[in-house]
Amino acid sequence: MRAAASAVLWTAVVQLASIAGLFRPRVLADCGGGGGVGGVAGLAALAGEDTGAARLSPPALVPKRIYKSNGYLRVTCNGGLNQMRAGICDMVTIARHLNLTLVVPELDKRSFWADPSDFGDIFDVDHFINSLRDELMIVKELPLKLQLRTKKRLYSMPPVSWSNETYYLKRILPLARKHKVIHFDKSDARLANNGLPIQLQMLRCRVNFQALRFTPQIEALGRKLISTLQRSGQFVVLHLRYEMDMLSFSGCTHGCSSKETEELTRMRYAYPWWKEKEIDSVVKRLQGLCPLTPEEITLVLKALGFTKDTLIYIASGEIYGGERRLAVLKAAYPKLVRKEKILSPDELRPFQNHSTQMAALDYMVSLASDIFIPSYDGNMARVVEGHRRYMGFRKTIVLDRKKLVELLDLFQGGALSWDEFSDAVKESHKSRMGQPTERKIIPGQPKEEDYFYANPQECLGSNGGLRDIS
Repeated sequence: MRAAASAVLWTAVVQLASIAGLFRPRVLADCGGGGGVGGVAGLAALAGEDTGAARLSPPALVPKRIYKSNGYLRVTCNGGLNQMRAGICDMVTIARHLNLTLVVPELDKRSFWADPSDFGDIFDVDHFINSLRDELMIVKELPLKLQLRTKKRLYSMPPVSWSNETYYLKRILPLARKHKVIHFDKSDARLANNGLPIQLQMLRCRVNFQALRFTPQIEALGRKLISTLQRSGQFVVLHLRYEMDMLSFSGCTHGCSSKETEELTRMRYAYPWWKEKEIDSVVKRLQGLCPLTPEEITLVLKALGFTKDTLIYIASGEIYGGERRLAVLKAAYPKLVRKEKILSPDELRPFQNHSTQMAALDYMVSLASDIFIPSYDGNMARVVEGHRRYMGFRKTIVLDRKKLVELLDLFQGGALSWDEFSDAVKESHKSRMGQPTERKIIPGQPKEEDYFYANPQECLGSNGGLRDIS
């Protein structure tokens, strides 16, 4: 009798709780947990109703690609922001090709700037992982068992530069299967420019243009910079690669004092991974292998027809020689600005001493500019050029430095009048404005080919449209 009474009482309690909304059937409870839809929004979504809460739900994730992983790939990227960016795109592509699980890449902290930023300080990690889940598995860290194992022994190597997919299948895949975890200690230029299957080229683009999204903090400040510049009308971004590390590494000292030349040379010898030590600056400049000086770029901008009222945003780190070296450029173009002039110290403070995060702001502004002009063909110049091509072949003036040095010397030596100099500069750059063009292929000389990320032609439409890379 007591058991029967308890059963009746329990039934009544459950019914009352259910009526009061204190008890939910499991199917509805499941809708409210684990990241699914829940509550009013969840029920409305199940019923097909459009509520404000339902509209705020995160977008549906792409389905996971199910595959048997052949091991884990750890990567330590080297270089600055854009060298690492291209390297990350390559590493994702290689991991997908070999059916590996990729660990979120580690970023270079040994470069000239010694930036302590991690991947998640620059890029949106969750977006990176989720947007590519239909291609490969990406994890934030190795499983604990493998973490302990790799602390004792980790198979580490740099892949051979400019390699095709066969190299990775025949040489790298067996190593990954054998060691379970393989570590690439370099990521720059480890995949060929040309001759790869279209699927791999398209995946490189998808990673670059869709998966590598900057953090919300960088995106918000970058949009503010762009909005401020656009309120003043059209603007030009000048990527003035006249920084201490570039001059030291390249050995380019044109326009520098003897004291500055000695300082730059000492710095080159201080970094063992900069292998070329003895450099003839004069010869290198005549070959077009030096960044243009601020004084030279001023003459080139005038020759190209940019007037004194042109708004120019300088995208760069600290200019070597400081304000003294910018004096001529400022005199010619008074509306010369940098992020430090547009944003307040408080706004920039979280990004100070983080060169890659500051470079990310410049990257966003460079993409949005009406015209982009790099003074040197380094990694940022090339990656931005390719991204602007992808955005509809936006105007990018790729300077022919070898021709310009020749013309500058003739003009400054009195052999050319200003009109002759200006006409020659314009004529030599008519076909260097970011128009659609075929990427150059030189069999057996991959370093001399056009860089994939400067012209990812497989991902571009012939008339400025985009190919579907999803």
